[in-house]
Amino acid sequence: MIKQITETVDYLKEKGFDNPEIGIILGTGLGQLIDEIEIIKQVSYNHIPNFPTATVEFHKGRLIYGILEGKKVIVMQGRFHLYEGYTLQDITYPVRIMEKLGIKTLLVSNAAGAINLDFKKGELMLIEDHINLQGSSPLAFKGVELLGERFTDMSAPYDETINNTFKSIAKKNKIKLHEGVYSSVVGPQLETKAEYRMLKIIGADAVGMSTVPEVIVANHLKLKVAAVSVLTDECDPDNLEPVNIADIIANAAKAEPDMIILFKELIKSI
Repeated sequence: MIKQITETVDYLKEKGFDNPEIGIILGTGLGQLIDEIEIIKQVSYNHIPNFPTATVEFHKGRLIYGILEGKKVIVMQGRFHLYEGYTLQDITYPVRIMEKLGIKTLLVSNAAGAINLDFKKGELMLIEDHINLQGSSPLAFKGVELLGERFTDMSAPYDETINNTFKSIAKKNKIKLHEGVYSSVVGPQLETKAEYRMLKIIGADAVGMSTVPEVIVANHLKLKVAAVSVLTDECDPDNLEPVNIADIIANAAKAEPDMIILFKELIKSI
C-alpha cells in the first residue's frame, strides 16, 4: 500500500494539488458546497492511479482542489461504501492520500436515518460518537503499523473544539443542530423494524452506511475530525413506511443550505 500511496500522491502533486489544509468528504445530496469553492484543479477518480471509482448513481466521482473561505481544501465529491463491493481499505484510501498531501483536518457529511424520534427528517445531527456495525476495521490488515499506530485510541474520535465551534455557528445562525451517536451498518438494504429497535437499544441516534471507516483512519493518522449527518428519514419501527430513495435525496437537498453555512463558517474559523 505504501508504494500505491506514493504513486497516487505524486500524480496529484503533479496535477497541482498543493498542500491542502482541510479535507472534505461530501455525502448524498450535499454536493452544492462545490459551488462555493474557487476550484483550482479537479480530477475524476477513474484517472487517479490506485483510486477506487464511485459506482452509486447519485454520487459524483471527482477529487477537487481549491480555495474555500481563504483555506486550501481538497474535496471528495462522491465517496465509497462497503455495499459497492469495496474493502474497508479501499474506502479509506482517499483519507490516507489527503493526509499525505498535507491536510490536518477532515470534515465529513453524510445522509442518515433518524433512530432518535425526537429528531426529524430535514434536520442536522452533529456526530459526537459512533458505533461500528460494519463487521471489521479499516486498520485490520498486515502492515498497518507502517502507516500509523496499530492500536488507535478512539476515546474521542470527534474533535471537541471543532464540535463546539459547529454548535456556536448553528446557534448564531438559528440552525437546528442535534447531537448524537451515529451507527454505521453495511447496507445497501435498509433496516428492518427489529433492527431499528436494536439500534435504539444500543444507543444509536442515527444510522447510515458510511463515515465510520474514514473517521477511524483519520484518527489513525492523527487528523482532527468532525462529521455532520443530514437526517433524511425517520426510523420509527411502530409506524414504518417503505423508504423512497428520491425522497431521501430531496430531504438531503432541503437541509443543504444549513450544512453549507456550517461548513463555510467553520472553515473560516480554522
